Amino acid sequence: MAIRKFKPTTPGQRNKAISAFDEITCTKPEKSLLEPLRKTGGRNNSGKMTMRYIGGGHKRMYRVIDFRRDKDNCPATVRTIEYDPNRSARIALVVYADGEKRYIIAPAGIRVGQTIMSGPGVAPELGNALPLSEIPLGTVIHNIELRPGQGAAMARSAGTYAQLTAREGKHAILRLPSGETRMVLVTCRATVGTVSNSDHNLESSGKAGRSRWLGRRPRNRGVVMNPVDHPMGGGEGRASGGHPRSRKGIPAKGYKTRNPKSTSNKFIIERRKK
Repeated sequence: MAIRKFKPTTPGQRNKAISAFDEITCTKPEKSLLEPLRKTGGRNNSGKMTMRYIGGGHKRMYRVIDFRRDKDNCPATVRTIEYDPNRSARIALVVYADGEKRYIIAPAGIRVGQTIMSGPGVAPELGNALPLSEIPLGTVIHNIELRPGQGAAMARSAGTYAQLTAREGKHAILRLPSGETRMVLVTCRATVGTVSNSDHNLESSGKAGRSRWLGRRPRNRGVVMNPVDHPMGGGEGRASGGHPRSRKGIPAKGYKTRNPKSTSNKFIIERRKK
């Protein structure tokens, strides 16, 4: 998983740094696991723009990912490691002993031909999914469920992982990628290892066009708008904009927006680092 840098032969190549795609073993996805992905352009069902700076982008198909890992005690062999345009991590096509094919989030270090399993009683090895009650303390994990059987909700993006630090009764204590420490039921499942493509954060587009390919339209700052458009707009010359806040007036940079009555507060031991 290396980063490929380019010589500045053109202005767009000057600061370009993209993945070398060394780990990719197949360029065509499994047809049976594809679904159409319709673009919204940031509009809701009545055509009103509810999200700005979205539109265009390359046409994509959605890869159906198995986040539940609920096919227990059936060995699966890794067939391919593939690129997924819908996420930062790589995905792996696995074929179970009964012939069923599924996509999973590829852990770092997984290889074609490797066998993985899921379910209670499985060895806590790379790529295996099992309940938190059976994973040794200190193990690095990803694809963590918040509710049993719900499917993975945490630590799914490129290079992320959590660490199982302790168990207290029916809860396991995890240190999450954000630095937050929280409790999760020991009956929830997680996958052993780190998510692949850890160099994703080192990538640099190099030109605006690459952002347009991803469906991102140009984004202008609130401070350059007029007062009618943004609370930070207006003023003579290059005004600083005053206190940083959103378009709807909610302060940024330190203002807490989390609901103090949130039901999940009792599971959070330590909040994420600022």
